[in-house]
Amino acid sequence: MKGKRLLLGLMMTASAAASAWAQEAKDITVVLDEEVDLVEPCMATRSNIGRIILQNVSETLTELDVRNNKGLMPRLAESWEEASPGTWRFHLRKDAKFSDGSAFDAGDVKHSIERAMSDKISCESPRYFGDTKLETKVVDDNTIDITATPAQPILPLLMTLVTVVPAETPIEFTREPIGTGPYKLTEWKAGQSITLTRRDDYWGSAPEVTKATYVFRADPSVRAAMVAAGEADIAPLISELDANDAEMDFSYPNSETFYMRLDHSIPPLNDKRVRQALNMALDRDAFIGTLLPKGAIKATAIVPPTTLGWNPDVKVAPYDPEGAKKLLAEAKADGVPVETPITIVGRTNNFPNVVEVLEAAQQMFEEVGFKTKLQMYEVAEFEKQYSKPYPENRGPLLVAAQHDNARGDPVFSMYFKYDSNGRQSGIANPDVDKMIAEATAATGEARAADWKKLIAYLHDDVVADVLLFHMVGFARVNPRVDFTPTIATNSQLQLSEIHFK
Repeated sequence: MKGKRLLLGLMMTASAAASAWAQEAKDITVVLDEEVDLVEPCMATRSNIGRIILQNVSETLTELDVRNNKGLMPRLAESWEEASPGTWRFHLRKDAKFSDGSAFDAGDVKHSIERAMSDKISCESPRYFGDTKLETKVVDDNTIDITATPAQPILPLLMTLVTVVPAETPIEFTREPIGTGPYKLTEWKAGQSITLTRRDDYWGSAPEVTKATYVFRADPSVRAAMVAAGEADIAPLISELDANDAEMDFSYPNSETFYMRLDHSIPPLNDKRVRQALNMALDRDAFIGTLLPKGAIKATAIVPPTTLGWNPDVKVAPYDPEGAKKLLAEAKADGVPVETPITIVGRTNNFPNVVEVLEAAQQMFEEVGFKTKLQMYEVAEFEKQYSKPYPENRGPLLVAAQHDNARGDPVFSMYFKYDSNGRQSGIANPDVDKMIAEATAATGEARAADWKKLIAYLHDDVVADVLLFHMVGFARVNPRVDFTPTIATNSQLQLSEIHFK
């Protein structure tokens, strides 16, 4: 609050400075909640990076349209078909160029896939492919065959996750992304701002926005105040309390699921009774409408209810502190070290009130007998706790994170969250591995049924994690801008979709 008063005071007394900050007619400023440590194209599925570069700088072969419900759409691939079992042929645009002036062709796609899947670089994309192996064959400059083993019936949909870079791009992470998108990165002031400038030689229609500057403010009140004052045009994430202006504020369905990942390999979390007690200790209803928006939904799966195979028969664990105490007592009697301190790991600025939410959860855990401590990390350090290889000599951890799946199919979540080899998995269960493989290969009604069965098994039989809430987002948009947030806003912010009134 002190920061907000200071900001508003400065706004009132420094009109000259405010004027200097006024936007050019078609330039915009976007204020984000956390800084980025990377602008690497193969990491664009990470929401804080995707909002800046995905489809703005770096494009994909296909694109999932959730704004207009058009489904899977062409992007750098004009069309595609299954050429043979397991092999999809993509026909590429002939008029696309990279921002460095080089031509786009099938060799770039081949390199981009091989680079993203390489074990020499820790890209986000492979998480979504599980143990599926990809092979590429350049047919000609504008045609490429991609073979998935095992066969992937939704390979064209998975291609929405692989950004294309020039064939000359080195394997290691780049700080100067070169893409085919309508914008190029023209300035990055570490810790301050990133600027994208519209290209004149883009293959598609020219967006209205000529330049976008991204700035970073951790305080949601400050972000909301900046838009209200005209210092910024869009704040994709503000708190519910700050969303108090009907002219500027929007709520939108958020594809994020907030949960706590449990490491089943370390006592006492390797005991099912302990995992059940953690779930029963939480009064989930107490969070909704207080620390979290009223629209938040209690979760029974890592994917939102709009996802294929979501199982309505799975029920949220009841709030039962006495039952949790009883389970802990039974486990202790059997020699389970239930008094071992458990660390709750959180990500700073993950969403508004994240610290307060985790502090409340910590209190509820301790009321039934758990010993816990809370450790918050900035995003880069948090990733070291969240993704494999996990730290050696770690104790029992509850890693509190949000998972984004706006793409409608659990395949984008299940392997890397629950398979034994999944990069963010806390379990190693052969039955789960088998069920994921079967659902991934299935099509039609069998695919939905397989995912439904897996969701129930993870929740009821394995008690894989502490599922908490499907989240709701709030955004503030300056009235001079014509933009309505959607479920996609959580993971990307296409400047081409922004217009002016």
